[in-house]
Amino acid sequence: MSYPDIPSTGELALDDRSALRRVAGLSTELADISEVEYRQLRLERVVLVGVWTEGSAADAQASMVELAALAETAGSQVLEGLIQRRDKPDPSTYIGSGKAIELREVVLATGADTVICDGELSPAQLTALEKAVRVKVIDRTALILDIFAQHATSSEGKAQVALAQMEYMLPRLRGWGESMSRQAGGRAGGSGGGVGLRGPGETKIETDRRRIRERMAKLRRDIKAMKQVRDTQRSRRRASDVPRSRSSATPTPASPACSTR
Repeated sequence: MSYPDIPSTGELALDDRSALRRVAGLSTELADISEVEYRQLRLERVVLVGVWTEGSAADAQASMVELAALAETAGSQVLEGLIQRRDKPDPSTYIGSGKAIELREVVLATGADTVICDGELSPAQLTALEKAVRVKVIDRTALILDIFAQHATSSEGKAQVALAQMEYMLPRLRGWGESMSRQAGGRAGGSGGGVGLRGPGETKIETDRRRIRERMAKLRRDIKAMKQVRDTQRSRRRASDVPRSRSSATPTPASPACSTR
């Protein structure tokens, strides 16, 4: 994919450097109306946002392109991609409170129901940004866990993903709780709450800390038990694969040679 020409950091005025800038070529909206209608029933409509703190413009663009691919893999429809040039992510709202308001305007203009951030947000950042944009916000970590949740097939794999999701969610309950209430039954996640919020075997991740800890404890016990079963089965297979000792073969006596007279 080719990237549009972007001036270097030194060529950008201070105001321009802090502005939200669109990333070209990320939209995955479909042209066919019947297909669009079908996808809109199933997929979440997302806006991507990243903070460019180091490296080249091409590096920042490439990271956003990768995030768009991950979002599509999770079943989302990418509407817009935005990058803000900053020395470091804002400790409160990731992209700065003023730019968060601008992001809210983009969300309204595109009809997005989810914002995906190209980084990992702290619980405080998650809560503050969700309040600013008024839709669900997830980060790259939650997105990747969501993909794992969709593709886990074994009981042990599903349990491990569910545990990882809950460990990630637990300190973020305050922020997730509001969006989960708004997004329950969303297009992409069904009863699971949508991208970044669904987990194997879970209709909804409980918002009560005690219940989540109880569930995590049970998952750890289940994973331990499944590992023990797997180790036992492996040991049995190895034992059955030991070659049997070969029985000594008795050489067949040679037939006496026929004398020719």
